[in-house]
Amino acid sequence: MSRFLDLTLGGVTYGAIYAAVALALVLIWRATRILNFAQGAMAMFSTYIASSLVERHVSYWVALVVALASGALIGAVVERVVVRPVERRPPLNAVIVTLGLLVAIEALAGIIWGGSLRSFPSYFSQVGLVVGRTRLAFSHFDVYVVCAVIVVLLGFVILFRFTDVGLRMRASAFSPEVSRLLGVRVGRTLTLGWALASMVGALAGVLAAPKLFLGPNFMDAVFIYGFTAAVIGGLESPLGAVIGGIVTGLSLSYVGGYLGSSLDALGALVIVMIVLMVRPRGIFTPIAERRV
Repeated sequence: MSRFLDLTLGGVTYGAIYAAVALALVLIWRATRILNFAQGAMAMFSTYIASSLVERHVSYWVALVVALASGALIGAVVERVVVRPVERRPPLNAVIVTLGLLVAIEALAGIIWGGSLRSFPSYFSQVGLVVGRTRLAFSHFDVYVVCAVIVVLLGFVILFRFTDVGLRMRASAFSPEVSRLLGVRVGRTLTLGWALASMVGALAGVLAAPKLFLGPNFMDAVFIYGFTAAVIGGLESPLGAVIGGIVTGLSLSYVGGYLGSSLDALGALVIVMIVLMVRPRGIFTPIAERRV
């Protein structure tokens, strides 16, 4: 029972990190209808910036703010310079561009900071909490990770349901021509969507770094599982992204804990296959009406 509890708590923590990546993907999809496969690399680059500041004895919280700001700036620049020229072209063009951007950013990070792995300190203790006489595999840092993702989820819900900015984002993504006729500055709105998504991705990188060793490729696996979470929950649903992240984290934890680490991706793969067969658009994406 103790092992099951430890695996569950570990799965929740990693699942929250995957959920943060999934939330970034959901935000950029809802704002621009593009899947950004360079999301993990952009988050990695922002995390390296934060790491460089921490190494120079800058406060963790200042480094976090700088990482979020740099993530937003990177997202805005990428949308303006790289993505905008292919926005009105076939969707495959944007996919190829983001894949190329993934390779370029990881290569640039390797040139600037080197390819060796480095640790990233966490502000909160990673020693497990003690409940009674039992030490849980759940630390103050894990509580911080889960709370941060919940705050981001609430922010997304407020943004898309209760603000004009969220409405303009969705309108610009679905019908940019009509939105322009209604006075929406579509270009600025799309740039804002990319900036916000990249900022959330930067948060995911900072949350993942203390659990992993920081390197040019350290976010690759995290992005894959975050993408899995987004597919499971549905690219239209922030809540689905979080639940998909937790499900993915628990699947990896249980399979890896009971069947071996070499099979830890099997659980997530099986769940994705089942979801795609039963609900191809994700569990929490509403079924669209079919016109005949």
